[in-house]
Amino acid sequence: MEDNSAPKNEQKLSLTGSVALGTGVMIGAGIFALVGQVAELAGGWVPWAFFVGAVIVAFSSYSYIRYSATNPSSGGIAMLLKAAYGAGVTAGSYSMFMYVSMILAESLLGRTFGTYLLRPFGMQDSAIWVPVLAVIAIAAAAVVNLVGNRWVEGSATVTAALKIIGIAVLAVAGIFTAGLSSLSRLVTSADRTPPEAGLLGFMAGVALCILAYKGFTTITNQGADLREPKRNIGRSIMIAIGLCTVLYLLITVAVTGSLTVPQIVEARDYALAEAAEPTFGVWGVRLTVAIAMIATLSGLIASLFSVSKLYDMLRDMGQAPGLPGKEGHQSLFITAGLAIVIAAFFDLSQIAALGAILYLVMDIAIHWGVIRHLKDDIEAKPWIPWIAIVLDSAVLVPFVVLKAQSALFTLVITAAVALIIVVTQWIVVRRRQQSDSSSQETSHHNSN
Repeated sequence: MEDNSAPKNEQKLSLTGSVALGTGVMIGAGIFALVGQVAELAGGWVPWAFFVGAVIVAFSSYSYIRYSATNPSSGGIAMLLKAAYGAGVTAGSYSMFMYVSMILAESLLGRTFGTYLLRPFGMQDSAIWVPVLAVIAIAAAAVVNLVGNRWVEGSATVTAALKIIGIAVLAVAGIFTAGLSSLSRLVTSADRTPPEAGLLGFMAGVALCILAYKGFTTITNQGADLREPKRNIGRSIMIAIGLCTVLYLLITVAVTGSLTVPQIVEARDYALAEAAEPTFGVWGVRLTVAIAMIATLSGLIASLFSVSKLYDMLRDMGQAPGLPGKEGHQSLFITAGLAIVIAAFFDLSQIAALGAILYLVMDIAIHWGVIRHLKDDIEAKPWIPWIAIVLDSAVLVPFVVLKAQSALFTLVITAAVALIIVVTQWIVVRRRQQSDSSSQETSHHNSN
């Protein structure tokens, strides 16, 4: 018995591997592509926007940690929603919101890869090469995932270390070049360009910042693959959020110290590379591009691993379809395929907006489910999920209001995606219920 279990335990993810996968998803497109878009909404208050985003995510993580520590599985979020709302349309729809938002994050990573890779050649705005390179990046990450857990963990650990060190070096060097006084941007309003839309714009900017942290939720999908999950899931999530918060604050202070808000907005899809040029010259741009390559590719590898696990759970629950034939790596092919389609036809701004709205709606549903149905089972303190709901709403509403004024088509697409998910879930659940009913009748008939 011991001989059989030892190899299985060796194949499971360690705490370090779990943190690496979590930060691998978090430190990617979120920081490389979103700084400019956040600056467009939050003005010179970008560092504060990322800090407030970290606070909101810290409150949000509580519900995930409490449930996952009590019921670790490969589909943490899907199981949480099923426990809270039952195996019906509601749980399935919100689970698919999460699944789609993570696919959108993968598409964001892919397009960020293409944008930064083309930056040294002045082709970062190419309507052809950016999506082409995005597709190649997603396909390559899928191939790595076909190798298995050990390769995914090994690559994630190495690349996470490289990009954390790389971003930290860029940030610290940028701060020293701009002067240590630039750190005062975190606590003062001096020399800071205010958001055009005031507090509404700042809060909308925070909604986008949350995309840079929401990768922590993929850690909840590692339950079946993580050593000592009841102990390590919570530790992994908090370590990952803490690491990312420090890095994001340092890098955004460095960027706002090197570029004006109009310059950041103009280079919004590749702001970090643009910020490195005046400080470090062409070599700074090349270093930033190299770090971006590592960050986005490792993010894709980690995300495809975790999101495929979520899809496996949804399929097993009868809330997501599979492909004909043997299961094999179906979930990986479906996830990578959808990410490729989105990366090919949507730009970074549209992808970010879609992902932010779907994620925040799902997050609110998670906390409400914990408050209404699960607080006793998982020994959760209700006031923390309540705060999370208030904070999520405080950034979601301003974001939707401003998008309605500036990008109504994006909201229409988001509403259409949500409607398709709900209708599909209704059909899937109805068919499953009919199938179960037919099976019971057949069983009853045979017994007679």
